[in-house]
Amino acid sequence: MPETAISTSAYAIDFGTSNTAIARWNAATQQPETVTLPGLSVRLGQNPPLIPSLVYVEDAAQDRVIVGQKVRDRALELKANPRLFRSFKRGIGANIQGFLPELDGQIITFEQVGEWFLNQLITQLQAQEVGGSRLQSLVLTVPVDSFEAYRSWLSQVCQQLPVEQVRMLDEPTAAALGYGMTDQQILLVVDFGGGTLDLSLVRLDANQKAGKKPLGFILKWGEKFLADSGKQQAKTARVLAKAGQNLGGSDLDNWIAEDLEKTTGLAITPLTIRLAERLKIQLSAQSTAREVHFDDTTFESYELELDRPRLESILKANQFFERLDESMVQVLQQARRQGIEVADIDGVLLVGGTVQIPAVQTWIKQYFEESKIHSQQPFEAIAKGALYVSQGIEVQDFLYHSYGIRYWDRRNNRHGWHSLIKAGQVYPMNSPVELVLGASTENQPSIELIIGELGAETGGTEVYFDGDRLIARRLDSSQTQVQPLNDKDGARAIAQLNPAGFPGNDRIKVSFQVDAQCFLRITVEDLLANQILLANQPVVQLS
Repeated sequence: MPETAISTSAYAIDFGTSNTAIARWNAATQQPETVTLPGLSVRLGQNPPLIPSLVYVEDAAQDRVIVGQKVRDRALELKANPRLFRSFKRGIGANIQGFLPELDGQIITFEQVGEWFLNQLITQLQAQEVGGSRLQSLVLTVPVDSFEAYRSWLSQVCQQLPVEQVRMLDEPTAAALGYGMTDQQILLVVDFGGGTLDLSLVRLDANQKAGKKPLGFILKWGEKFLADSGKQQAKTARVLAKAGQNLGGSDLDNWIAEDLEKTTGLAITPLTIRLAERLKIQLSAQSTAREVHFDDTTFESYELELDRPRLESILKANQFFERLDESMVQVLQQARRQGIEVADIDGVLLVGGTVQIPAVQTWIKQYFEESKIHSQQPFEAIAKGALYVSQGIEVQDFLYHSYGIRYWDRRNNRHGWHSLIKAGQVYPMNSPVELVLGASTENQPSIELIIGELGAETGGTEVYFDGDRLIARRLDSSQTQVQPLNDKDGARAIAQLNPAGFPGNDRIKVSFQVDAQCFLRITVEDLLANQILLANQPVVQLS
């Protein structure tokens, strides 16, 4: 690592679906260390201190919330209550099906819940700083498969934080750094947490020439860091391939609870889901798990039991391993296109609570030699690794999603999407993608273009409520998941036509370009008037 430390007050937050980890850069040891927030963190067994990703809303109008371990200490998560939010990370930026809860006269969005949660963490970190000084540097990690809406939300939250400099980094890339990569090693990170499965193939290259822009995806700069960045001797964590999907430990908890309902008649409640989670965790260390449940309404006791073969049958019934295979095949195919075979991968790093399930580890061994698999830092590698970005490591990345424009499919009588920029495109782009458009009606005053972020070909995820549970349901592979980026009033029109347009002629040429900061920019030329209507105009920041 570089000798020059950028910040003595550098933090990283790995905001997870089930648990959140925070790490701090220790200027004395020049190493990252996991942070404990009194009252919010909990340490179970040999695990590092973690913050349960839970929010209980006491008063929405007054922004009064309880977060983390305090929720569990008061047993607020064990009964159905619209004021309790768990797995809310999944709902951020997603198109939620069904009604959102209303509390204290306000509609509660998952974006608001996530902001409450992060603000509570930052407030307590700020209070721990010597003299209450402003936090200098913060790195936030994001899943590989997150859509632009999630990253945009995170960016907006960061702009309001009392932090000098904020960056964003893919979770698997951070994990590779946290496990201590060496030059030229090729590592596959399997990041399998409470809500997402992310696979990322990463290589750390040798020192780069001075003057190159370091530090990945920058959200917010302070003047001090603009000056300090030129002093760094950057290394490069190069992302070679990546794949991800909305699948995680919370899905397994729901599947186990549903199986218990079938076999014991025990209705699914927040308590039974918590018991299902405990059974699952026990099976990571032992072959049979038991929990006792007392129903304080009927005064009946239930002894719940689950063994590893039964858990594996539940996973198979929900096509769990098929979904894992899809992501693995996808990332290995990307690697082969670059001449990298399975034998060329030097190590496989396991991250997240779900990788501790023996059946998951057995699945990974079908692809890789056991000697290459490492699992000693499942909970803290991401947060610790993210801190190395603040110490002078450059991240070279590519677009995970494809981007395209919406058109009317006359044959099927519905809208379709035409891909313009393919997934895997390295940015900044060397040359733009061009598109020529014409008017479709007489006296057309303007031309509109709706740009969308296209999900992976393997299908997407629909998020919806089942009672008080937030469920992620997989869409069929034939259904392309799309998030329009500019489908709102005032944002669709890209060209005002003067004179008005008529069908039959090419009227405008649109050039699409992705810059170094991952902004999609467009240039629009009026071919009839022979003038530039928009020049290098940023449309949206991509992911």
